[in-house]
Amino acid sequence: MTFSLVVRDGERFGVAASSSSPAVFARVAHLKPGIGAAASQNVTDPTLGPRLLHGLTEHGDAARALGDVTQEAHAIEYRQLTVLGRTGSGHAYSGSRTLGTHAVATADGTVAAGNMLCGEHIPGVLLDAYAAASGELEERLMAALKAAVDAGGEEGPVYSAGLAVVADVDWRVTDLRVDWAEDPVDRLAEVLDVWLPQRDDYVRRGLDPSAAPSYGVPGDL
Repeated sequence: MTFSLVVRDGERFGVAASSSSPAVFARVAHLKPGIGAAASQNVTDPTLGPRLLHGLTEHGDAARALGDVTQEAHAIEYRQLTVLGRTGSGHAYSGSRTLGTHAVATADGTVAAGNMLCGEHIPGVLLDAYAAASGELEERLMAALKAAVDAGGEEGPVYSAGLAVVADVDWRVTDLRVDWAEDPVDRLAEVLDVWLPQRDDYVRRGLDPSAAPSYGVPGDL
């Protein structure tokens, strides 16, 4: 029902995901600036992402955080989880009742996972496309999502997608979602094209409105 990618780029962390389910990104993506990122999917328990990030906050060990959650969480056999900290590769877990064809792929600074996939190659496609892409972190995440869809994606059509990035402030500097559409990844790419040139301006407005650019709306001086 979902494929996702979690990445680290210097001090930034990002998550991208797409699914046949509506509003997937509201449940799947979890990020904490300066700490790490996680995804919780497949019959999703949205509480597990914050628990993974809590473990990273406490000790910084992604493998330990994942192990603690998978040992303690209710109905863990239904869950698919990924987590990535400040160093090393990502880590992943797929419970025994993960749906359909499912797979994970990990590398230094990245981890991908999916279920109800057209094939086990999709997480590897996400990692390879991200590594081959250039540009801003958001653009590389977007390239990975597009590549996964082009490679077959899920077993059936996807209808929602999202992308988020945290950096050096206490909120998501990018947080974009398409909750229901026939072509959610393409629609998400259109939203990103609008958002990305303005991203840093909105960070400045949050930190120091007096020094930020004008809003560009009627009545703004």
